Amino acid sequence: MFSTEERFLDEMGGISLIPPFPIDKVALKVGEVITIKNILTAMIASLALISGNVSAELQVDFLYLSEIRDQGPVLSNILPPPADQGIRGAELAVNDSNTTGRFLKHSYSLTEKSSQDAGQLIDAASEAYKSGNRFFLVDGSSALLTQLAETLPEDALLFNASNPDDQLRTQECHASVFHTSPSRAMLTDALAQWIKARKLKKVLLIRGEADADIKYTDAFKRAAKRFGLKLVDELVWNFDTDLRRAAQRELPLFTQTDEYDLVVVADEAGDFGEYVPFNTWYPRPVAGTQGLTPVAWHRVVEQWGAAQLQSRFEQLAGRWMNSVDYAAWLAVRAVSESVTRTTTNDSLILRDYLLSDTYQLAAFKGRKLTFRGWNHQLRQPIPIVHPRALVSLSPQEGFLHPVNELDTLGFDRPESRCALDKN
Repeated sequence: MFSTEERFLDEMGGISLIPPFPIDKVALKVGEVITIKNILTAMIASLALISGNVSAELQVDFLYLSEIRDQGPVLSNILPPPADQGIRGAELAVNDSNTTGRFLKHSYSLTEKSSQDAGQLIDAASEAYKSGNRFFLVDGSSALLTQLAETLPEDALLFNASNPDDQLRTQECHASVFHTSPSRAMLTDALAQWIKARKLKKVLLIRGEADADIKYTDAFKRAAKRFGLKLVDELVWNFDTDLRRAAQRELPLFTQTDEYDLVVVADEAGDFGEYVPFNTWYPRPVAGTQGLTPVAWHRVVEQWGAAQLQSRFEQLAGRWMNSVDYAAWLAVRAVSESVTRTTTNDSLILRDYLLSDTYQLAAFKGRKLTFRGWNHQLRQPIPIVHPRALVSLSPQEGFLHPVNELDTLGFDRPESRCALDKN
């Protein structure tokens, strides 16, 4: 039976839990406290010495590209996303990678470029490539990702850290693009599985008019059909009502339809969805983009050593880690783990390793994660949360798959037009 510390070490690095050396033979700095982190780095250092993996110095540079997008006016008191989301997750991952990398003579660096102009971001990426950078984290639109993939040479690896568009995993696929951010289909499949598991059958769907809301709606309708849920009605919120004053009066009448077991909201900007819970005609639970929400990451995830990651992030950023932070962290760790295993910073070799059967990424979600060969989407469990607690983790028990049960979330191989592993 492993202790919490042992499980954490395994989650951090996927290395042997029984070191073939005495810990006290590894020198620590004078006065340094022996902690889990110190033991981990000591183990990696000694394993490297034993295996002879300490070789020439390797430098790995990341460029974080952030497209600043106009969110437009909203009619509710929503909390805006942190201005530094994403980049702080990448920063933590670089720190983590350098902690162990210094023993292997591996060094990681991170720079950032933010702009409203996609052209400036593409120019910055091109200049970075000329300077030797091969690893790019992208927080931006589908158009930006596509332009970057078509502009940069094939040995530039792009990691999508925020964009959930399904089309990037089903139609507009590029060999150089990896998705550490889950797709909308993955999120809505995770929610639909939970709804099905709880034997809730009849769903009222409410969506906004924004393009993102329509995409989320399409994803949930696909999930509902896939898992046998019945849509009682689909309502469109197209009013300019200030719900801060009128929610108790307007929403009950708006949701007066045939009886439903659950309300699913598609309002990614938070324009009206925050006011739906507790204001529906029938007193029913609310899920989707508000209420009970499927996410890539949330502060309430604490199992499998995640509390350690949460604590380190809070110390670094002074706030909670969100889904974009986590996806950026995953991207850096995916590369650094590959560099450690292959002892090279050649991006084409690393790309092949990321897609190989031997690659696994430890990521504080209770199981090792892998990339789908046909569209380069990272398989991962999806937490289902409300603002103060973890409710469940999908895939739900009983939802089986002939290859990998994580492929019950999102577009499976037969459902995608992408076939990158056959090129």
